[in-house]
Amino acid sequence: MRVTGPRSAIVVNPTKVPDMDHLRRIIGEGLAKAGWPEPSWYETTPDDPGKGQAEQAVRDGAELVFACGGDGTVMAVVTALAGSDVTMAVLPAGTGNLLAANLGLGTDPATGVEVALEGGRRRIDVGVCDGRCFVVMAGMGFDAQMLAGTSEQAKKRIGWLAYVGGAVKHLRDRPMRARIVLDDRPPMPRRPRTVIVGNVGRLQGGVRLLTEADPADGQLDVAILSPNNLAHWASLAWGVVRRRDRVPLMETYTASKIKILARGTQPRQLDGDLIEPGRSLEIHVKPRALLLSVPRPAGDPDLAYDVSTAAEAAEQIREAARE
Repeated sequence: MRVTGPRSAIVVNPTKVPDMDHLRRIIGEGLAKAGWPEPSWYETTPDDPGKGQAEQAVRDGAELVFACGGDGTVMAVVTALAGSDVTMAVLPAGTGNLLAANLGLGTDPATGVEVALEGGRRRIDVGVCDGRCFVVMAGMGFDAQMLAGTSEQAKKRIGWLAYVGGAVKHLRDRPMRARIVLDDRPPMPRRPRTVIVGNVGRLQGGVRLLTEADPADGQLDVAILSPNNLAHWASLAWGVVRRRDRVPLMETYTASKIKILARGTQPRQLDGDLIEPGRSLEIHVKPRALLLSVPRPAGDPDLAYDVSTAAEAAEQIREAARE
């Protein structure tokens, strides 16, 4: 078969993949069917979750890099590729995978391969915090507490529903005292339970928190959530689920630079991956910095596209890999 496609590489976290041989067959069959050359493989390590591997892949000539792992792997590859013309494609693995959820990919690597082959591409913004990039959401407070309180075993067993258990453990925790600075505006003193900075709007389970979020508008959306008791939490959750324009106990803003300054040390997260707790979270946006492989048609500003056009082709890839 004549080779016509771009050179590609797979940055994979082997601890998130139950059967590496099967994954290699899925990807190999899919790319070969389209006439793409055989990809290069780079495995992550405990010391490097993917940034160094993605950078090496680019030096070796990769024009498209598949990120295959959990949220930490995806975030590391984003950090390596942001600002370049190399395309990133997501191959879902692990249990979180917020970007895959926003793309509508589920946990099916065959669909991720087919999406890359279809050629849908979109430039999106990335958020930057302490030299690391994220594409979905960052947060300080309750959202990071929820992640810390959720076991890996529960996530493997019941998926995103495991986060409900992690959330319940911290519903009665005290709010934090914080000042929030958006761009060059005056500081806003608040007592929030959490502050979330989003590039896209959807959380795990398809819940849309930030209804106006656009990943290519050069801005990040900020949600300040301030419930103080269980009744407040219920009211807030109902407003989010009903997708009301104004949600009780939640303020929303947009900004290109965000500073969250807390009085005490707070848990923090980037794209569903816990980072070191701290007393501040400082974020800025890099407009249209990441070239992302997306399903066609590319019309939804949330990136939650219909992937039905890729599903049939993905099934053919899976069948070929089983033969």
